Amino acid sequence: MNPDTEVDFDFSPLLIRYKSGRVHRLMGTARVDGGTDAVTGVTSKDVVIDAQSGGLAARLYLPGGVPRCEKLPVVVYFHGGGFVVHSAFSRVHSRFLNALVAAAGVVAVSVDYRLAPEHPLPAAYDDAWAALRWTVASCSASGGPEPWLAEHGDAARIFVAGDSAGANIAHNVTMRAGKDGLPGGARIEGMVLLHPFFRGGELVPSERADPELPRRAEKSWGFMCAGRYGIDHPFINPLSTPAEEWAALGCRRALVTVGELDTMRDRARMYVEALRGSAWEGEEAALYETGGEGHVYFLEEAAAAAGGDKAEAELDAVVSFIKRSSAAT
Repeated sequence: MNPDTEVDFDFSPLLIRYKSGRVHRLMGTARVDGGTDAVTGVTSKDVVIDAQSGGLAARLYLPGGVPRCEKLPVVVYFHGGGFVVHSAFSRVHSRFLNALVAAAGVVAVSVDYRLAPEHPLPAAYDDAWAALRWTVASCSASGGPEPWLAEHGDAARIFVAGDSAGANIAHNVTMRAGKDGLPGGARIEGMVLLHPFFRGGELVPSERADPELPRRAEKSWGFMCAGRYGIDHPFINPLSTPAEEWAALGCRRALVTVGELDTMRDRARMYVEALRGSAWEGEEAALYETGGEGHVYFLEEAAAAAGGDKAEAELDAVVSFIKRSSAAT
């Protein structure tokens, strides 16, 4: 058979990898340009964070009408897509970031991390860490490598956020921030996990309708990380983290959102419970639930440019969480 057409791994509806190593992505490949959004007035531009390590890039967002030198909270955002599809430049995430930046009045850095299977985990985690450090350094009072962040970024109000796999990345980069520290002693003010992608070897209640789920989840996770980590590794199953080790979570506050129809909803709920009962010394671990909706439903509405009431309410919850920063000036 032709190795370029013989299937090696079928990860539909996301992608298919063939025996030759060729990867055919079935979604999330379209790219939209930055610029000024006609609806929100938010301006975006693309930057290279590190040209030496594969060209790590990001899309930066700035709200319209910001006075010169006014400092704003900074959101470092990681897109979802099962670690294998989408980018910081996809239409769905560009629409969502435009809406978030306009509503919250923040500067945003949407990170274009490397995707599996060409770059299996921990590549995405390493890129996220490099982007977070770059962002904090760019907010330096002495002026960093990125002028938007140097002029408007407040290093005392750093937030990390993401949807699905991006929420998984946000959790893991926040753990690393607590262990390794950030430039200038900065600390993450808040972490926002939107419908986080967490799994594990043992079924939780919201997963029990599908007894084959553990087998599929383990196979898919092995594909994402090239077999380097088991299904109960803390990267994918934070609930396996001992309670005392949660002390390393390097943020002051946390917000986790879930959808009622999402099979991962109970893992997200249990994550919040574990955080509240752990050695973490943060001040708030909040859970926001949306009834009657599935996994990252709010992105589908953003893609259709039709913000429904539930999606708007979820965005409002995120905006309120950001604006409650005690470090606001």
